[in-house]
Amino acid sequence: MGEAPAFLVDDLQDGPLNGLELKNGTCKTTTTVGDKTYVTVGAGDGTLSIDVQIFDRSLGEWVHPTVLGTKPLSCKGHSAVLCENRILVLKKGSKSDDQIWFLEVDTEYVRQQRKKLGTEVVAWSKGVIGNAEKPIVISGPSGVGKGTLISMLMKEFPSMFGFSVSHTTRAPRNMEKDGVHYHFTDKSVMEKEIKNGKFLEFASVHGNLYGTSVEAVEVVADAGKRCILDIDVQGAKSVRASSLEAIFIFVCPPSMEELEKRLRDRGTETEEQILKRLRNAKAEIEQGTSSNIFDFMLYNDKLEESYEKLKKLLGLDGFVAASPKSAAPREINLPLDHSVSKIDDKIIISSGLEKETKNLIMLDVSSLKGGAPGRTRGLDFQVIGASLDKLC
Repeated sequence: MGEAPAFLVDDLQDGPLNGLELKNGTCKTTTTVGDKTYVTVGAGDGTLSIDVQIFDRSLGEWVHPTVLGTKPLSCKGHSAVLCENRILVLKKGSKSDDQIWFLEVDTEYVRQQRKKLGTEVVAWSKGVIGNAEKPIVISGPSGVGKGTLISMLMKEFPSMFGFSVSHTTRAPRNMEKDGVHYHFTDKSVMEKEIKNGKFLEFASVHGNLYGTSVEAVEVVADAGKRCILDIDVQGAKSVRASSLEAIFIFVCPPSMEELEKRLRDRGTETEEQILKRLRNAKAEIEQGTSSNIFDFMLYNDKLEESYEKLKKLLGLDGFVAASPKSAAPREINLPLDHSVSKIDDKIIISSGLEKETKNLIMLDVSSLKGGAPGRTRGLDFQVIGASLDKLC
């Protein structure tokens, strides 16, 4: 709780504002949700992030919330409009991939974090035009052949799939590079991000943390690829409990006897290590086949047949790998000076300059997916004539 700058208090008393440019070069919007008015303030030089404050009318006080997610840098101005439990913020004068942001004020993620932290919480999420293919979670015991199946998939479809880069708190080894082999980070930083819900799954191994962040999966999707997560059953269980929509596949051996034969044929482990892997495998198979974690069971008896089954599960049977390149992602270019209005699930963006009023941009927010701590996808848009008759 606390006091806000005088200019915020004075301007708020004048009623709702959207993209008002203040005397000190900053830009402010106000959005009211129930008893709370969310105020976003950004400097015009783009050096600071957009700040968020809340005026709680029921208390008659200003609230300084915990702000989660990557904060968008301020710009030449911004506008805002309420979309149910989140506020759409449109940045002016920014690059096409940095124009659309959502400030979540009452989503499931925000409610969870509010309960966990015991304080008022809001969360930023970048908006993305279009959707991404669901990530693929593949699990199975050591020696079952899941690594070989994934390698075959990557070889046949090199531009379609990608791996997320995991985080770890251990030190780099030999030629390992940060951001390539792992994201190397401090334990205190990773623990804080885990607490803030930024990790899909994590585990402690020999005193070091390892995990898959939401951002690591989003980066693969941003590159136009489908993310593959090769993780154990416990990791898959954590991902299933998260907000990530994925396809879960468990790879099983045809029998424990065949699994033992494969482990021994590798000739890379001692007898003690083989017996330990077999014990772990038995427990993983029991959990993987009896739980509701996985969507599909893939029995890897004959490798080529199993690979064809995997492709069929992913809708790739009959797919020609050497097909023409897909069209470039659609980009939206907002007018520098614009105003916004809302009709149902359609956001109407019009230019503030007379010479640019021939067309309007209609942003469709009816099919939003994802959200903080990752991206908000599912946005669509079209350029329409200056008349709104098509929407009525």
